[in-house]
Amino acid sequence: MNTSPKVVLVLGANGGLGSAVCRLLSSSNYKVVCAGRNKEAVSELAEELGTFAIACDATDFASMASCFETASIEFGRLDGVVNAVGSLHLKPAHTTTEEDWMKVIQTNLTSAFACIKYGAKAMMANGGSIVLVSSAAAFTGMPNHEAIAAAKGGVSSLSRAAAATYARYNIRVNCVAPGLMDTNLTKVITNNKAQLEASAQMHPLGRIGTPEDVAPAVEWLLSEKSSWVTGEEVKIDGGLASLKARVMAKSGS
Repeated sequence: MNTSPKVVLVLGANGGLGSAVCRLLSSSNYKVVCAGRNKEAVSELAEELGTFAIACDATDFASMASCFETASIEFGRLDGVVNAVGSLHLKPAHTTTEEDWMKVIQTNLTSAFACIKYGAKAMMANGGSIVLVSSAAAFTGMPNHEAIAAAKGGVSSLSRAAAATYARYNIRVNCVAPGLMDTNLTKVITNNKAQLEASAQMHPLGRIGTPEDVAPAVEWLLSEKSSWVTGEEVKIDGGLASLKARVMAKSGS
């Protein structure tokens, strides 16, 4: 049995969730490859963690092919991949431009497909685990989420199909589906007190999440503890996708 540390490539490593995953994996004795579009940011994170950085555009197939090749050559193998690349787009369909739509699809769905395409190829000989990031918006209808819900719904469906395709190679494919998290990407909401309070109350547990709420589930899906789990979507959303929002009692009642 190979007891050496597992090698995991994290795409979108410079984002809120991606950086939290990198830090958790690094502290859990994984060898982490930090990949992202912002070369300076991923290099800074890699230096902090004492690991390896790759500048990569996850929406570009050639860039992704080069990224996976570099990671595989550097460490000799690849045991896991996390696609933490994503975006936030909260507009109704009639005000979403074609450019908006294409950017949402490329950032969220194309990056996930490329992750499967090159991740599966890199791990086909020895098996491994791929973790994608969907969203609670893929499971429950929310106003102004048409584009992002479509993209993340595609990610969920992609993960199930890929899980079926690559199970015979002992490659597991799963995804996590967070609710709203407090990251730089969501500052347009979290910096507005009224919007933040309204968003918190949409979640039955009464608060929005943090990347640190989600990262442990990603680590679990990469680990041997989930070795019999594939084709699953783990909702980590304060109950948003599955439960009715709690009703606040009126003052004095």
